[in-house]
Amino acid sequence: MSTAARVRVTGFQKLGNKMMEVFHGIGLPVGPLQLLKVKGRKSGREYTNPVAPVNVGGAVYILQAFPGSDWVKNVRAAGEGVLVRGRRAQRVKLVEVPPNERGPIARHFPALVPMGASIFVKNGVVPDKSPESFEQAARDIPVFRVVPL
Repeated sequence: MSTAARVRVTGFQKLGNKMMEVFHGIGLPVGPLQLLKVKGRKSGREYTNPVAPVNVGGAVYILQAFPGSDWVKNVRAAGEGVLVRGRRAQRVKLVEVPPNERGPIARHFPALVPMGASIFVKNGVVPDKSPESFEQAARDIPVFRVVPL
């Protein structure tokens, strides 16, 4: 699926996102999820989205599971954000990985975040949870390297 396509976020997903904010706010992170806070490119308002950062080769990356997500557009405009895990918050620079370098990073995602890999399948980003599927689709999956500020 091309990243130009857009997956509609359901009310259930919005509720889940809000629940993640509540859990992190009271100091209870869930699984590998962290909250990414980024200023909106148009409004300047801060938006929060759950993400599942992965460590590959000593660097941390965030991959987009929902094609057309506003958080990706906001990150591209802002270039930075705040990652929150529980009550810990860290300002970070977010550097987009060029499409031709994404394959080896994406290949690791299903092994590192199996439940998150299912979301990529559900959204039509990849046909299955195999490392090969993620590597083949990687050119169309926005990937950001997380650099602490």
